[in-house]
Amino acid sequence: MSLDPLRRWEQRFGALPLPSPLIWALLVGAFLGFGVLMGRATGREAVDTLASSRAPLKVLVAQGSASAAPTSGSTAAATPPPAPEAETTPEASPAPPAPSKASTPAAGKTPSSSSSPTSSGSSGGSGESSTGGGGSSSKGSAAKLPPIKHVFVVMLDDEPYATAFGPASAAKYLTGTLEKQGELLLRYYAVAHEGLGDGIALLSGQGPTEATAADCPTYSGITPAGSGSDGQVLGQGCVYPSSTQTLMGQLTAKHLAWKAYVEGLDEGAGTASACAHPVSGAADPSAAVLAPGASAPGYQTWRNPLVYFGSIAGSPVCMSDDVGTGALKGDLASEKSTASFSYIAPGPCDDGNPTPCAPGRVAGMVAAEGFLKKVVPEILAAKAYKQNGLLAITVDDAPATGEYADSSSCCGQPHFPNLPAATGAAKLSPAGGGQVGLLLLSPFIEKGGGLVQETYDHFSLLSTIEQLFGLEKLGYAGLAEVKSFSASLFSGG
Repeated sequence: MSLDPLRRWEQRFGALPLPSPLIWALLVGAFLGFGVLMGRATGREAVDTLASSRAPLKVLVAQGSASAAPTSGSTAAATPPPAPEAETTPEASPAPPAPSKASTPAAGKTPSSSSSPTSSGSSGGSGESSTGGGGSSSKGSAAKLPPIKHVFVVMLDDEPYATAFGPASAAKYLTGTLEKQGELLLRYYAVAHEGLGDGIALLSGQGPTEATAADCPTYSGITPAGSGSDGQVLGQGCVYPSSTQTLMGQLTAKHLAWKAYVEGLDEGAGTASACAHPVSGAADPSAAVLAPGASAPGYQTWRNPLVYFGSIAGSPVCMSDDVGTGALKGDLASEKSTASFSYIAPGPCDDGNPTPCAPGRVAGMVAAEGFLKKVVPEILAAKAYKQNGLLAITVDDAPATGEYADSSSCCGQPHFPNLPAATGAAKLSPAGGGQVGLLLLSPFIEKGGGLVQETYDHFSLLSTIEQLFGLEKLGYAGLAEVKSFSASLFSGG
């Protein structure tokens, strides 16, 4: 049998001596040092190459509640939410978070590519809200809003998102024909209950008082009318002092026209005159809850928030600029006669309120549908709209009680100083006016733009209008958590 080479070596030369422990240690150290030097030489180049070619990191976050507490300094990537399954209706709760439908578009619809989920109170939101000619902008904003010169706001009443814009809506002209022409902001919220408080918020950035939150049963001035933070007027009552700044006053100062069209004003025999309101200190029967079997008056003062500002109600221009809806068609005849800002409020038989205005009359969105079919085509056909207009259709607030009760909020909802101090869960998540939705139509908006899931509220709409006209942000519209509409919504013109 042949011997292996090692055995033959040992027989001829003797066994090989093994290195001493010291030699072994030196050899291992030499090899380890050589490995470290080679790793540094090649590793640095590899890291630099990866760093230079790395794409921006996108983070997909779970959709949070719209009424979640703000997180200081937090940001989120503008990533569309995952495809939804179906839309649900809001559920009643004392101070609920945003209903589950807030983050899920209606079945068969896809979110707009311009939208991104945002948590309540996150500063700057998506970082896309912008200036529109001189107004202050949200942090990180660079894009500009389009050159819109005429804004129309149609304000319906007391309907939640589910029945106004959702699958349960009876207004098929609104949710079918019109929605296909614009973009639906499904996560759009009212800021208070009831309707008067939201109208005042939209036109001035003021939070409600106890009286405006009850639609002002007694037409009296706010006293002691002190000054608080965020430009708020402090006191109780419902008529703001003449020193209170308003969107209308801002427009007038820039020589831009405004006009309010409120159904039931100056529209034939037996109707209220232009700029109608009770005398100071008098009770307002139109603010009372409608008794069973009774008929509502043709004009309800609280549907006309402009007359709750002393600077307007006490001015001669109120008689010419706070008129009935019948005057709208004539004003739309030319761009010159069309106001820069138009506030349009249907009366109690057409505003969408689920309570019938009279026995036997249809109510809710079926009634609102008739008003929209008459007024909206007039606006869309006007030269002022076709050239550079924006139409926003929304609801003042969701119901505070009943099957669709909703007091959810978003966008850093403040604790209103003129209302009783919040207790319990409301301290962390202040109650708002619920999710109501808003439909935007404009030549600058792509038709069939789909659903937008960014969170906005009435203060956001005021902020957007002020940016479009280069105005200073009033009241709560100037909060860091309140963002104007994203410039990416306007991509069609």
